[in-house]
Amino acid sequence: MRTLVVYESMFGNTRAIAEAVAAGLTEAAEVVLVPVREVTPAHVHSADLIVVGGPTHAHGLSSSMSRKGAPDYVDKFDVPLVLEPGWDGIGLRDWFDALPAGTARGAAFDTRADINHLLSGRASRGIADRLRKHGYRLVADPESFLVDKQNQLLPAEIERATAWGATLLAAARTG
Repeated sequence: MRTLVVYESMFGNTRAIAEAVAAGLTEAAEVVLVPVREVTPAHVHSADLIVVGGPTHAHGLSSSMSRKGAPDYVDKFDVPLVLEPGWDGIGLRDWFDALPAGTARGAAFDTRADINHLLSGRASRGIADRLRKHGYRLVADPESFLVDKQNQLLPAEIERATAWGATLLAAARTG
């Protein structure tokens, strides 16, 4: 099964989760991990399963405005943050606007603060809605992976993301 994992990341948390999800999908015939700024139509058209993830900004998907504000957060935490390459480029919201209709299976994830999702929001819900609107059939409920108050992934999130990736593969094969 050809699998595409697409992600948007500001400070590396979502990239790390995407890498872990891709590791969980390693039983697939082919797994391609691509930041959203580098996704090509060929990547999308060749995939049987598309897994898409991004950070939660202002209760949902990032926007050009929220991405422009990312540098303001670099020095706000005790742990130094480093902006990811391409942090100011195309985001998932814009990518979805140009995404062609498809028939592959899909899954959505996000990274968000470790607080009640009613307070933080969940980008994964918006990602899942956009995948459905483009014709992709979801194989799992949207998933969130959590960061602490210092914007660091919680200790078990990488392992949980790897396990989630493996469940996606099984669900895509049976569904």
